[in-house]
Amino acid sequence: MLVAAAVCPCPPVLVPEVASGAAPELDGLRAAALDAIGLLAAARPDRLVVVGPADEAGRGAYAQGSVGSFRGFGVDLDVRLGAAVTTPERPLPPSLSVGAWLLARTDWADAPVEGLGVGEPLATDRCVQAGRDIAASAERVALLVMGDGSACRTVKAPGYYDERAEDFDAAVGRALGAADTEALTGLDAELAEELKVSGRSSWQVLAGAAQDAGLHGELLCEEAPYGVGYFVVAWS
Repeated sequence: MLVAAAVCPCPPVLVPEVASGAAPELDGLRAAALDAIGLLAAARPDRLVVVGPADEAGRGAYAQGSVGSFRGFGVDLDVRLGAAVTTPERPLPPSLSVGAWLLARTDWADAPVEGLGVGEPLATDRCVQAGRDIAASAERVALLVMGDGSACRTVKAPGYYDERAEDFDAAVGRALGAADTEALTGLDAELAEELKVSGRSSWQVLAGAAQDAGLHGELLCEEAPYGVGYFVVAWS
């Protein structure tokens, strides 16, 4: 059963070493994300699953101890998903690497950790079923859900400007803040793709896991510093 969840953004620039001189611009997001993970620990989960978007090569399950790297972003920095208990077979995708970095910053040792890379094209019903399966996997399950909103909020955004982006992100913020699983399940996957959203599938996994869990949400931070929608939310 899902007992808690934290929703965090997953741009590699959330890691100060990657952001370099621009690091202070995301200080508020980092602080909020660490607070959200602290609430996960307070829920005393038996199992923590980090869910995040991944390309085709990065999809699927990752065991505790899997390693991610930010070398592709010009930084000599590796991270590990929880304590090393296995020999990792493949590297973590960037979203799960950011999640692993956040957990390391909080010295996470409250429950075993696993990862799940989810493809953005994954159909809503399959996302929801994946969430239900995770929730049923242990008596007390927590989720760290990585994902970003639209990348089309300004003309300098990665996806340029799209007038629909702000309204889409506002709806996502309301749904996440209210722990509204129905609204998250109802997100338009086609529109999300057009707006270059990276969190739609992960949020719908969360929606599936949280069905009938009776959790309450709190929107801790919502920003769009680079024309990309970022959310930090705690469900408990």
